[in-house]
Amino acid sequence: MSAPGPEDFPARASGEPVDPDVDLRVPGQRAETAGHRLWQVLAVISAGGAAGATARYGAERLWPTAGGAFPWTTFAVNVLGCGLIGVLMVLVAEDDRPAHPLVRPFLGVGVLGGFTTFSTYTLDFLRLVRHGEAPAAIGYAAVTLVGATAAVWLTATLTRRAVGRVAAP
Repeated sequence: MSAPGPEDFPARASGEPVDPDVDLRVPGQRAETAGHRLWQVLAVISAGGAAGATARYGAERLWPTAGGAFPWTTFAVNVLGCGLIGVLMVLVAEDDRPAHPLVRPFLGVGVLGGFTTFSTYTLDFLRLVRHGEAPAAIGYAAVTLVGATAAVWLTATLTRRAVGRVAAP
């Protein structure tokens, strides 16, 4: 099998092919294509992921959930993490704000990706169902999705106001 060529990528309106290694990244956060840059990004994501997962583990150890009980800790971690994602995305991804290119991979993908835990959310849902708490499981599923989405919207809105920008309606 040969390396992909220009014919393997969709064309832009100008007829020039799109290079997914360059053109599909968020503006202002494009990584250099050199191999060492990729390793830097992977390293900061790994370090951030370890920090975020450790924080989540600490929260679960401090506030454990009994077998059939509502998983408040996982709920709180996911809503808090999504709220922090809302703040981060406004600060580093909107209006071409100057940010070091490793901030978003470290904090967004690494720390907050490791901190939020939608895999544990799924396991908690199944645990509630297995304990005969199907209505609580469905409520947990719904309130987590609504809470996480609302947290992103609310914190992004408040952050925009705090930095003097108001989103267009």
